[in-house]
Amino acid sequence: MFHEIESLAPLMDLSIFLHGLTSYFVIIDPIGAALIFSALMAGEDQNFRRMMAMKTCLISITIVLIFGFFGEGILGKLGISIESLRVSGGILLFVTAFQLITQKIEYEEAADRMDISVFPMSIPLIAGPGCLTLTILLFSGKSAPGAAPALILAVLVIYIATFCCLLLSDKIKLLIGRTGDDILRRLLRVILAGPGSTVHQRRHLAVSKLSLPRRGSAIH
Repeated sequence: MFHEIESLAPLMDLSIFLHGLTSYFVIIDPIGAALIFSALMAGEDQNFRRMMAMKTCLISITIVLIFGFFGEGILGKLGISIESLRVSGGILLFVTAFQLITQKIEYEEAADRMDISVFPMSIPLIAGPGCLTLTILLFSGKSAPGAAPALILAVLVIYIATFCCLLLSDKIKLLIGRTGDDILRRLLRVILAGPGSTVHQRRHLAVSKLSLPRRGSAIH
C-alpha cells in the first residue's frame, strides 16, 4: 500500500495542493457563501436548493478551470504579462480585502423564486474577479512537475466543500449565526490582504535593487 502511495506521489505536488487549497478557501469563503445562499433560498424546497447548489458549483468549477488553463494565453494575446498581473492582482486582492473588512455585511432574502446559480452565487461570490485573478496566478506555474494535477484537485476539493456548505447552509446559519460569520469573514479578509502587501514589498525591493547601481555609478 505504501509503495502505491509513493508511486502516486510524483503525480502531484502536495505543497502546491495545500497552497492552492488554502488560498481558494480564503477567497471563496464557503461558510460565508453558505449563509448568503441560505438567505437567498429562504422558503425554497430542498430539491430546488440542491439543484441551485449543484449548478452554482459546476458553473464555478468550469469558469475557474477555463481561466486556469487559458487565462494566461488570453492575457498574452492582449499583451498583458503575468508579472503585471501579479502586481495588479495583488493590488486588487488588497483593495478587495480592505473593502470587505470595513464594509457592512448585509443579508437579503429573495422574494421570488429565481435561478441564482450564475448571479450572484457564481459571479461575483465564489468565482468572481478576485478568484479568477488568483487562479491565473496559481496556474501560471502549472508547467512544474505535479503542479497541474495538484491545482485541479485543489479546485475540485474546495468546490466540493463549498457544495456541502451550501447544502448545509441552514444548519451553518444556526450554528455560527451572523455574528460568527462576521468575525470569520473579517479574519479571512485580513489573511487575504497578505498576498497583496507582499506583492508591493517585492516590487519595492526589486525597484530598490535596480536603482542602487545607478546611484553608485553616479557617485563614481
